[in-house]
Amino acid sequence: MLSNVQQGDYVSFATFRKNGTKVATPVWMAPDTAANPQAFYIFSAGNAGKVKRLRNNSDVELALCDIRGKVTGQWYAATAELLEDEPSIKQALTALRCKYGWQMWLADQGSRLTGKYAKRAYIRVHFKSASN
Repeated sequence: MLSNVQQGDYVSFATFRKNGTKVATPVWMAPDTAANPQAFYIFSAGNAGKVKRLRNNSDVELALCDIRGKVTGQWYAATAELLEDEPSIKQALTALRCKYGWQMWLADQGSRLTGKYAKRAYIRVHFKSASN
């Protein structure tokens, strides 16, 4: 069920190479329940492969998974976009912090200590079929 993907702790986020090969990575995904209930947010290192692939192709797939990325549910088609403006990034951070609490706080602190916080990429996801 689609709601399981939306509420799961880890989601396998698959982007596609130019040759069509699917590349999946386990990520955190949080719904934006306050401003846009149809939007979901993910964050990543700004230089990660998934970010580079998104610049070429906004089509993605998501499935519920465990912490290691083992898919435990059905794949769902979605589109994703990289967020560039500060208000959208703040929305993403609010959603992620609301869902993951102290874990997100810890991730933020670790990123600040290593100088990677400002280099993060934030991604907005919209499922193609919300009726599942």
